Amino acid sequence: MVDVHDAHTRSRNMAAIRGVNTQPEVRLRRALHTQGFRYRLHHPDLPGRPDLVFAKYHAVIFVHGCFFHGHECTSFRWPATNAGFWRSKIEQNRRRDKKQITALTERGWRVLVVWECAVRSALVEPEATVGRVAAWLRGEQSLAEISGA
Repeated sequence: MVDVHDAHTRSRNMAAIRGVNTQPEVRLRRALHTQGFRYRLHHPDLPGRPDLVFAKYHAVIFVHGCFFHGHECTSFRWPATNAGFWRSKIEQNRRRDKKQITALTERGWRVLVVWECAVRSALVEPEATVGRVAAWLRGEQSLAEISGA
């Protein structure tokens, strides 16, 4: 399948995709802050620079986009255009995610991955997702994942 954009337009579109302060991340941050949780953002000294760091709970949260991290949900579809590149890119992202999560757990951090579909999905109530995150923060579970699918 041929790309519908020329190289310049595609490059501009891809450059506009943010890695931090994404809509799902900001929504989750605001909701947690409203509930009284305080956190640091993108701590540079921790593996993977987690999106949210809760020192009080010795916990970190990653808010992963379903496409770039290859979440097998209804929001994700393998691209037909340049399929080899995207498969390689997404698999590399998955390997890096696992490596970073392992490094954090080995340092004694609790890790939660919140998928974009859990924050954006019309099927999931945002309050329910925030409630699950809050319960995880207050709990003892060391590794967890929240998805909308």
